Amino acid sequence: MPPSRLIPEPLIFCDLETTGANFANDRIIEIGLIEVDENGVREWSSLVNPDCAISAFITGLTGIDTAMVSSAPSFAQLAPLIADKLRGRLFIAHNARFDHGFLKREFKRLGIEFRGPSLCTVKLSRKLFPQFFRHNLDTLVERYGVKVAERHRALADARVLWDLWQRWHELLPPETLHQTVATIVGRPELPPQLDSTLIDDLPEAAGAYALYGERGELLQAKRSTNIRQQVLALFTVERRDTALARNTWRIEWRETAGELGARLHESEFSSTQRKPNDALCSWQLTQYAEGDFRPHLVHAQDLDFGVSDDLFGLYTNRRDAIHALRKIADAHRLCYRQLGLGESAKGDSCIAYQQKTCRGTCVGKEALSVHSARLMSALAKFKLTAWPYQGPVGLLESDEFGMRTDFHLVDRWRYLGTVHNEQSLFERQESGENGASIAFDPDNYRIFKKFLQTGKIRVIPIPPHPLL
Repeated sequence: MPPSRLIPEPLIFCDLETTGANFANDRIIEIGLIEVDENGVREWSSLVNPDCAISAFITGLTGIDTAMVSSAPSFAQLAPLIADKLRGRLFIAHNARFDHGFLKREFKRLGIEFRGPSLCTVKLSRKLFPQFFRHNLDTLVERYGVKVAERHRALADARVLWDLWQRWHELLPPETLHQTVATIVGRPELPPQLDSTLIDDLPEAAGAYALYGERGELLQAKRSTNIRQQVLALFTVERRDTALARNTWRIEWRETAGELGARLHESEFSSTQRKPNDALCSWQLTQYAEGDFRPHLVHAQDLDFGVSDDLFGLYTNRRDAIHALRKIADAHRLCYRQLGLGESAKGDSCIAYQQKTCRGTCVGKEALSVHSARLMSALAKFKLTAWPYQGPVGLLESDEFGMRTDFHLVDRWRYLGTVHNEQSLFERQESGENGASIAFDPDNYRIFKKFLQTGKIRVIPIPPHPLL
């Protein structure tokens, strides 16, 4: 087949071997590249000194040990050459998020922004051959009879991808394959006011994104399991003339390991456009006498909602709180006067009793202790949960591939930030930052409470700062 039919644009097939699968902590130990363009096919590979020991597991998998890479060049030394080879080419890898992500992280350590479109051959195989269930590299090697010299060595696995590319062109019309590639890579024409390089930067990862207008106003904040896919879908031909597409001048995003981080960043994006709510309030039960409990309104600016154990409901203002209490009173036939709702002289019936929605506490027909018990029962489902730990904790969240781990630092339901390894988690706490200096955020409270209730998030207690 003529080369032009195989390469609609310059291509580079890539495979990496690394010390592990975590972007934040692991490093590249070998890189293999195959460049394909109108000038032919060229191969290049190199071991890379990761400046750390290689585990026995990785050595058993790849055959690469610490001694082999000790005299190899570092990524910093190879970076100019690698960047030159990648520039202007479609980056192709099996599970491209892994290889592309590792390269991006290594370049970022050097202060270099690595940009470029990428194509995942796992996704390509699924699209081209949906009748098959498995699309891992070993399965594809067997399915298409591809020869492999050294499996789990970078250049050998890059050759496998180039061989698969050629094999698929033999099985399918080139137009079909190239159209499928275009669909996966997704390069819609962005509105003129947006930087066109955004297409290459958007990550195929979970997280949250925000769209801003010309004056910096927030137009939309969303979480997503695939930021790239969801954002680019907003600018397809069919949606190009929508108000959102026309008015978007800037896009920001935050990658995360999973849904908890995505929700936190979505809330963080949204909070930048919200005014501080000094009127945030809740009902607190106070005992006036033996068996006589009544609600009174307290505000977050006067009381730490994160640690108080007798609060019920979260309301943005006094009016909403009173409205909610009235609904509870009506539903449970509670006394308006006992709840402080409406005016009535001592000994007179309250408005609710006159409307036959009060059992008569106001006129002595129901004992105060009975009314208090019913009030507590009615409020129970609205009870705020006090912070259940002795101090701050880290909530560990990993993605399904084990490539990214987030440690969310939380204290008294306040979100303090996210780091990517346990050492940084404790270092962050040693800085002395704690929840006392941060306003109680109802949205974050609900987010953390929901995820802790699932029991699927690992909780790491953090010793309090010695000066606190």
